[in-house]
Amino acid sequence: MSEVGWDADPDVAGWAGFPALEAELRADVCVVGLGGSGLAAVGEALRRGLSVVGVDAGRVAAGAAGRNGGFLLGGPAISVHRAGAGWGPGAALELYRQTLAEIGELAGLLGPRVVRQVGSLRIAGLPGDPVDQAEQADRQAELADCDEQYRVLRRHGIAVRRYDGELGVGLFLPDDAAMNPARRALGLATLYSTRASLFENSPVTAISSGRVRTAGGAVSAGLVVVAVDGRLEVLLPELAGRVRTARLQMLATEPVAPGRLPCPVYGRWGYDYAQQDLTGRLFVGGGRDRFVEQEWTPQSMPTAGVQAWIERVAARFAGAAVRVSHRWAASVGYTADARPLVTQVRPGVVACGGYNGTGNLVGPIAARAAVALGLDGVAPPACFSS
Repeated sequence: MSEVGWDADPDVAGWAGFPALEAELRADVCVVGLGGSGLAAVGEALRRGLSVVGVDAGRVAAGAAGRNGGFLLGGPAISVHRAGAGWGPGAALELYRQTLAEIGELAGLLGPRVVRQVGSLRIAGLPGDPVDQAEQADRQAELADCDEQYRVLRRHGIAVRRYDGELGVGLFLPDDAAMNPARRALGLATLYSTRASLFENSPVTAISSGRVRTAGGAVSAGLVVVAVDGRLEVLLPELAGRVRTARLQMLATEPVAPGRLPCPVYGRWGYDYAQQDLTGRLFVGGGRDRFVEQEWTPQSMPTAGVQAWIERVAARFAGAAVRVSHRWAASVGYTADARPLVTQVRPGVVACGGYNGTGNLVGPIAARAAVALGLDGVAPPACFSS
């Protein structure tokens, strides 16, 4: 039961795929990684009129880009007021506005069947009554944090409303959206494949200035963009210490009461999260903070302890017992201050990653900044670590 729940979607299950790279090619830009950020880098290079080759170790979005919660949330990985305290309020707010614009771009490219602009809910704690005093105290602390987030967003003209309903108490963010993340990536790959040469099942074995070697071929390019989140420090050892790989785990359930979750919902400081698709199935993740040291790992197989926690979380989101249909995990990158990396690693080689578990919107923005750094020498914005 380790299949990825998102892949049961007919549009994903029927994916025809791209060939493996088995030749020596030349291009203006070579992109390593064909998830959300890598495909954004491909699109940006194409927009500039450049020739592009993109390679991925597996299927498009077979890593975290197609295995995450499918949330399209405005803002950085940590609440905007907390990010502002660390990076400066201007940097955090600018990233927030860019992510909201990114939702509009994706909706325009892929349409409402892929991007559902339904908003999102942040609730304090989890649905239902607290199970003990510790959970009650944590819920009260999170309610205070929701109040601060509300004040900051309102002060800067970002849409937010109070929420007090069946799922709990917190905030409704009307500009956010939901998606099947695998469908998003496969849709973009299909759009770009008419002008770029894209290859799957082509693991990279070596990266040097101007050259990428895979198991079956190689690409020579003026710029190499490495757009890989999890295991980035393995592929590029220079980044060890700046980014660290963690495992995020999820499950999918059999259908529950339709409309139980009207939009993506996250609680308990964002550690636990769920959305419900149109068939009634729940896609639920979280629990990493309960098993912190165990989850600092490049391994991507689900584990019994985390999955047991997520199953309890799923029942609270559902308001009833659930039956699990799929369990899976993925590797993502974290940084010490929650700022993603956009950096030159070697001459002609730039990298982006370390999205701290929220790469669906931040990743594409980081990827375009990486292309600008590599081609134009433009330093990335302050919301990124260079």
